[in-house]
Amino acid sequence: MRTFLKVILVAGLSITTMATEAQNKSKPNIIYILADDLGYGDLSCYGQTKFDTPNIDKLAAKGIKFTQHYSGSAVCAPSRSTLMTGEHTGHTSIRGNLERGENLEGQVPMDGSVITIADVLKKAGYATGAFGKWGLGFIDSEGDPLNQGFDEFYGYNCQRKAHRYFPPYLWHNKEKVFLKGNDYTNKVTYAPDEIQKATLDFITKNKNKPFFAYVPFVLPHAEIISPDDAVYNKFKGKFNEDKPFKMPHDYLSDYGANIEEHKYASQLAPRAVYATMVTRLDIYVGEIMARLEQLGIADNTLVIFTSDNGPAVEGGADPKFFNGTAGLRGVKRDLYEGGIRAPFIAVWPDKIKAGTTSDLISAFWDMKPTFAEIVNVKEIGSTDGISILPTLLGKKNQKQHPYMYWEFPQAGGRKAVRLGNWKGVIYNIERKDNPEFELYNLATDPVETKNVAAQNPKIVAEMKAIMKEEHRHSTLFPMKE
Repeated sequence: MRTFLKVILVAGLSITTMATEAQNKSKPNIIYILADDLGYGDLSCYGQTKFDTPNIDKLAAKGIKFTQHYSGSAVCAPSRSTLMTGEHTGHTSIRGNLERGENLEGQVPMDGSVITIADVLKKAGYATGAFGKWGLGFIDSEGDPLNQGFDEFYGYNCQRKAHRYFPPYLWHNKEKVFLKGNDYTNKVTYAPDEIQKATLDFITKNKNKPFFAYVPFVLPHAEIISPDDAVYNKFKGKFNEDKPFKMPHDYLSDYGANIEEHKYASQLAPRAVYATMVTRLDIYVGEIMARLEQLGIADNTLVIFTSDNGPAVEGGADPKFFNGTAGLRGVKRDLYEGGIRAPFIAVWPDKIKAGTTSDLISAFWDMKPTFAEIVNVKEIGSTDGISILPTLLGKKNQKQHPYMYWEFPQAGGRKAVRLGNWKGVIYNIERKDNPEFELYNLATDPVETKNVAAQNPKIVAEMKAIMKEEHRHSTLFPMKE
C-alpha cells in the first residue's frame, strides 16, 4: 500500500511538474533592448548608408518594423520612466533629467508605489533582470531597480557615471564591481563588454523558465569612445575628419588625474568612433540572438529593439553627417519628430510575420499593457498605453490612440501633441507669456517645416485643451500650464 501511495504521489508530482513546465514554456521570454541616443535613421534598415547594422537588420527581416513609434521623451531618464510605468510624461513621476544632488551618485528616484513592467512580469512568474543604464533612482532608494520589480541589476545606476565607458566600477545589485585596470587614468576594461557578459549570463541562467531581460545599452551615447580594436579598425580613416573635432572647453575633460567624470573626453575621429559604437551595438544584438539559438529558446522569445530618444550632438556625435534622423526635424531634447520618433523592431517566431511593416502610432507607454496582455495579467495599475499585441500578431482588432502627448519641463519648457496626422508643438513655455503654437500636417509635411496653425484654429484649440488636460502637476518637475 505504501509503495502504491508513493507511486501515486510521485506520479502526481510529475504531472504537476509537467504542467508547470508546460505553462512556463507557453509564456514567451521577453527581451527589450534599448539603445541610448540612437537616431531613427542610424540603422541601415531605416536608411543609414554610411555603415551597416546587419544583425539589427536581420531582426527587421525576421519580424516587424514600425515606422511611427515614439520614445517616451526627448532625453534619457523620462523616456525610461514612461517605459517602466506605462505613463506618458504628463503623468509619469520622472519627466526630465534631475540629479540627486551635487557630488552624489544617481538621479532622483521614480515613484516607488507605481506598478512597473517588471512588477507585471514578476507577477506572472518571470525572472526579471536589467542590464545597462538605469537612471531612475540611486541605490537603496524607492527607485532602485531592485525596488521596482527587478531580481537583478548590473550596470550604471547613475546616468552621469555612464558618460564614461571606462569607469572604475559598475553596480551589481547593491554591490560595486570594480573593473580591471580602470582608474580614470588607465583605460583597460570597456564597460559595455562587461554588461553584455552579464546579459548573456542572465539569459543562460534562466533558460528553463520565463524571463524578462531589460537591456538599456549605453551605446552610442557620448562620450564618443571605443577600444582600439578590430571593430574600430573597420572605420579608422574612412570618413573625412581632416579637421579634428574638439569638445567645447566647458564640457571637456580627458582621462587623467584631474578628470571631471561627468564630462566627455575629446575625440580626434568622432565619426569613425560613432560608427564603431553603433556597429558594436549591432554585434551585441547579434550575440544575444545567437545565445537564444544556442539555448534552443529563440522560438519562444519576443525580442524588441528600440532607442530612448533622437540622436545627440554632444561629445562629437554628428547626426547631420550620418543623417541620424532620416531627414526628420530636431535631435535629442526636441519634441519635433527627430527628437522623439524611434526605430522599433519586434521578432517573435511563428507569432510575428516576418518582413512586415506597421505604421501604427505607438509609444513607450504601450509596452506595459502589451506585455500584460501577453502574460495575461489584468492588474497593471495606471497606464496611458494601449496593447499593441494585435498589430504584432497581424490581427485586425487593434485599438488606436486618440492622441499622443509629451511634455519636457527643461530647455525652457516644451509640449507636443500628435492628433492623427496633425502635430502640435509649443516651445519656451517657461520663458514667454504667449509662446508660439506650431502646427504641422505630418501627412504632407513630415519634416515639420510649414507651420499651418493660423489656418487651423479649431485643431489648435483642441490640441491646447489636450495639453491642459494631460498635464498633471509635478513638484519635482513644475511647469506652467
